[in-house]
Amino acid sequence: MQTALKSKRAKKSKKESPPVLAIREGTPEYQTRLHIGHTRSCNCGPTHINCLPAKEWLKSQLGVWRFTYEGRDVRDKTLHPATFPISLSKKLIELFTHQGELVLDPFVGSGTTLVAANDSNRNAIGFDLQEKYVSLCANRIKQSGLFSSSRQVAIQDDARNVAQYLPEESVKLIWTSPPYANLLNRKRKNKSRRDRDNGQLGKVEQYSQDPRDLGTMSIDDYSVAMGDIFESLLPILCTKGHCVINVPDMWWENQRITIHVSLIQELRKRGYELRNIIIWDRTNIVNQIGIFGWPSNYITMGVTFEYLLDFWRPPK
Repeated sequence: MQTALKSKRAKKSKKESPPVLAIREGTPEYQTRLHIGHTRSCNCGPTHINCLPAKEWLKSQLGVWRFTYEGRDVRDKTLHPATFPISLSKKLIELFTHQGELVLDPFVGSGTTLVAANDSNRNAIGFDLQEKYVSLCANRIKQSGLFSSSRQVAIQDDARNVAQYLPEESVKLIWTSPPYANLLNRKRKNKSRRDRDNGQLGKVEQYSQDPRDLGTMSIDDYSVAMGDIFESLLPILCTKGHCVINVPDMWWENQRITIHVSLIQELRKRGYELRNIIIWDRTNIVNQIGIFGWPSNYITMGVTFEYLLDFWRPPK
């Protein structure tokens, strides 16, 4: 009787244990196979690539997308220097996955991908080198609610180690906004903004100075490192699973640095097939644009749009 009571209490305690929201170096789950769902939980047809109705599918056919921020979005640059709206992440997740499937963000940052996955009932994991960002992710997941049947986890580890955590062909979507080489690793001059002293003037908005951080690398070294990382992710991506990378181009010493071209060339060499290039039109969320380059040098405003590079793992 007493043994049965202890067993019952143990089962109850195990059942009520809160889910692990963050994995850090030294925790039992660190660099071990992660037990997380990755199969459909919906009733869609076997050939459907998502759960969207025809009306929503139609909206996604446009090659230029716009989004707005909401109250849960991180806008404070002191928390994270480069964020994107939950609505953007949610659109991509719902376009390229079914409920219950697995989303991976190898550069998760503030955790927007994990929040959107929670909203959409998708499982998701995100990786970041910085403990402060992993903690931010965990707090945002907790605030989003833990009542979904899906699970979201932030992991403090190098993106180069992702494959240690997941079996082959378990990820349906890789979606990320990675560091942009060393192009943010300089003091902000705010030349393109009317209000030059807006709290960012003179600041270096880099994520870290960790030598493993892609944001410390030259554009050439960065492209090769990105290729190495995404080549290591290809085996865990499902066949015909999509990989979407959000990048801008930038100006450096009066030259346009075409990050999106470098990444397209590199990922094609690593086995990915480019399917689409979508323009994320940011003009509705960019404030106080100045007269950049006038009157002697015409330079387009790089802050007003970014690229969503849509690759997939091609069939054999």
